[in-house]
Amino acid sequence: MSKSNKDVETSANVPDSNPRGETTAGLLRELVAHLRQNRTQLRQEWARRITEAKLLTAMSQEEIFAEATAVYDNYVEALETGTFEALQGYARNLSERIIPRGVETHEVVGIVLLLRDVLARSLFAKYQHDFALLNRILDAYEPAANRIANTVAVGFVQERERTIRQQQEAIRELSTPVLQVRERLLILPIIGVIDPQRARQLTEQLLRGIRTNRAKVVVIDITGVAAMDSNVANGIVQTVEASRLLGATVIVTGLSPEIAQTLVTIGVDLAKMNTVGDLQGGIEEAERLLGYKVVPFSEPTQQAQV
Repeated sequence: MSKSNKDVETSANVPDSNPRGETTAGLLRELVAHLRQNRTQLRQEWARRITEAKLLTAMSQEEIFAEATAVYDNYVEALETGTFEALQGYARNLSERIIPRGVETHEVVGIVLLLRDVLARSLFAKYQHDFALLNRILDAYEPAANRIANTVAVGFVQERERTIRQQQEAIRELSTPVLQVRERLLILPIIGVIDPQRARQLTEQLLRGIRTNRAKVVVIDITGVAAMDSNVANGIVQTVEASRLLGATVIVTGLSPEIAQTLVTIGVDLAKMNTVGDLQGGIEEAERLLGYKVVPFSEPTQQAQV
């Protein structure tokens, strides 16, 4: 069936949205060529915008420009190849270097968005007389730019979370030190809140300490623990039992009235726990178990001069 004159007239009046038949890959190649040709100008503009926006303030101007150059080159390579492994690796490496200097997540996201804005403005300037071509290039560019921004941001967040986990682990280790006060005698002072994770770490550190130092007696002082739930209390009982299996006797000191009442209420078997009122009493009991005897020290009498 032939088209009506009206149909022919209507189709003739509709402009071809892609008269040159460019593919997305072809448009990206044209974009990459533009970004490489204007590399010096665009990265300088980007570094200037970063400084104006007061981002990466922990870094010097030279450092900002150096990182801007590296990010720019990785950015263009990702656009050219369509692969993001190199960019992901650089994002992790960058994060490792700048996170310890106090750079925040919003700063990293901010500089990537600034680069996108700088590149978009450059494209508007280049294709301002051909908006149809500009729209096609932007349609090809924006999905890749979004993925690049997401790659950099996710890489930074993952590295930041890893750093935070390491710091938390270090803090936990410092907050539960196993101290050797004399041969075969260890002290474990606990301060603060004991959650299940910290309770597990406490047990692991103590058992390692017992094995390493061949300890016979351990004093666990919980004077600095304000509260304790049933899970933590049972965890301490298990720690006492595990220590006993390694040949060490555990003395628990510093039980507050509130914690003592809680232990009784939740039904913890106190028969399995050797408790002493305070740390000094615990150390004295530990020395007694080890066979030490404390005697008063007296100054030697000075012989009379003849």
